[in-house]
Amino acid sequence: MFQDIGAVLFDLDGTLIDSAPDLGAAADKMRTDRGLQALPLSRYRSRAGAGARGMIEVAFGLTPGDARFDALKEEFFVNYESRMTVHTAEFEGVAELITRIDQAGLKWGVVTNKSARFTVPLTHAMPLFNSARAIVSGDTTPHAKPHPAPLLEAARMLNLSPARCVYVGDDERDIIAGRAAGMPTVVAAYGYLGHAADTRGWHADFTITSPFELLKLLNFS
Repeated sequence: MFQDIGAVLFDLDGTLIDSAPDLGAAADKMRTDRGLQALPLSRYRSRAGAGARGMIEVAFGLTPGDARFDALKEEFFVNYESRMTVHTAEFEGVAELITRIDQAGLKWGVVTNKSARFTVPLTHAMPLFNSARAIVSGDTTPHAKPHPAPLLEAARMLNLSPARCVYVGDDERDIIAGRAAGMPTVVAAYGYLGHAADTRGWHADFTITSPFELLKLLNFS
């Protein structure tokens, strides 16, 4: 159980929201626009946490080292920008979790590697984020996760020491960043990890399989 916690910080995609349907659709449109067969969402879901890199790899088998990657990435961004909240929604239990955090008088916020180009309109469009006290995007600081800079910026915005902020995320880089920032860390294993993921080597303080389990760690129940 955590003691003397003043805030909870969350990763965005795969932790608070399920954005895989819109990320996958943005990438799959690139395939169908080229006359290629559509792929099922299940192919995209497991790579949704990797953003454009993961979506383009699934759709075309290309990585950032490929000469075509940058042009495809911008095309993906334009597609995604037009449909960010068509099917994106918070994971089951997240809305109640945020309500309980608010009722307890704790601050909360988001630290994501998603650029502000997408984070700002998305969080403005979803009522879930109305009470968030800090939104830190992948380009808010000079470094993105796994560097601790974004998490330290969130703690600064909340006027709290990092040690009083819990960080919850579904990717190893989240835990690396949280530990480097001196924050207690929690793995959100209900996100995009997939059944084969072994998170024990991430050395997080706790792992949860549903948002409700975080309430117990925060001594809410």
